[in-house]
Amino acid sequence: MQEELRQKLAVIREKFDALTRRLGDPDLLADHEAYGKVAKERAELEEVVETFRRYEKLQEEAGGGQEVLQEAADPELRELAREEVARLESELAEVESRLRRLMVPRDPNDEKNVILEIRAGTGGEEAALFAATLFRMYLRFAERKQWKAGILDSNPTELGGYKEVIAEIKGDRVYSYLRHESGIHRVQRVPETESGGRIHTSAVTVAVLPEAEEVELEIDPSELRIDVYRSSGPGGQSVNTTDSAVRITHLPTGMVVTCQDEKSQHKNKAKALKVLRARLLDAAARESEAKRSEARRAQVGSGDRSGRIRTYNFPQSRVSDHRIHLTLHKLEAVMEGDLEDLIDPLRAAHEEEILTEFERSVAAGSPT
Repeated sequence: MQEELRQKLAVIREKFDALTRRLGDPDLLADHEAYGKVAKERAELEEVVETFRRYEKLQEEAGGGQEVLQEAADPELRELAREEVARLESELAEVESRLRRLMVPRDPNDEKNVILEIRAGTGGEEAALFAATLFRMYLRFAERKQWKAGILDSNPTELGGYKEVIAEIKGDRVYSYLRHESGIHRVQRVPETESGGRIHTSAVTVAVLPEAEEVELEIDPSELRIDVYRSSGPGGQSVNTTDSAVRITHLPTGMVVTCQDEKSQHKNKAKALKVLRARLLDAAARESEAKRSEARRAQVGSGDRSGRIRTYNFPQSRVSDHRIHLTLHKLEAVMEGDLEDLIDPLRAAHEEEILTEFERSVAAGSPT
């Protein structure tokens, strides 16, 4: 283990011990809010500290085994010591690997709910139909994870597709699972609108934005232009007879958000502000990301939506993720929300990239 990492772990253990002592302070016990904060901070460090203690204990035991191996005259005792040292060193390597991963700074967005935006790209009506297919896929996945999903805004087509659909998905660590879905999704299939049986290629853009709290991003009301109008459905059919639809324009950026799914103007405004806040926070994160090194920007899961990330080939029942060169021949199951075999490798690759960057920073003496 690098000495720099060992020193960081020692500091964390000292902090953990200090927090443990504080929890016994009568004054702290009398302040429930302060006690809760200290208890939470201690809990966040507990796994790291316990793993580090296990690492040190294994090191001590392995050192003792080495001494027996060097000093024992009895061949049978030496063989037993050799087997024990081999076992301890194997477990030591596993614990060290776990420690390194635990030390990697967590992305605070991983715990957040998300705003999911799906838009039809090239391919006309077929792209809109595939947007609806993808949306259904994510809803099925949300059901498997016991998350809650609700539409914030949509622009449906007469054939049942979506030019655009925006939804909110709430649950446990939603962003950590869906963050790598951002990008261009390509489909190859025979469209329902195709009478000649020819395979068409269409594209849909998916954006996954961590939901922004008001405390994270304060929007100046003077920077907003809010317009209300009468909502309408496919083909111009009136949805209601009041001006309940809302269009919000963020004047500094020119960003426009609309919402018309609710009959209440106030509810539509609240939903539109939620989407706007998420987009502005995402834009700020991208600006910050652009200033970092090219290697960091190129990592899996950086959220770059500029290129194709996945292809769904219906004739061959094949889905391919181009970032990690993964191909699965289970398209029907994927369309029903069975996404674990796609998402888990993406998360693992992202974690490995972050770990590599973290270890470089530790070696350089300036961990991020």
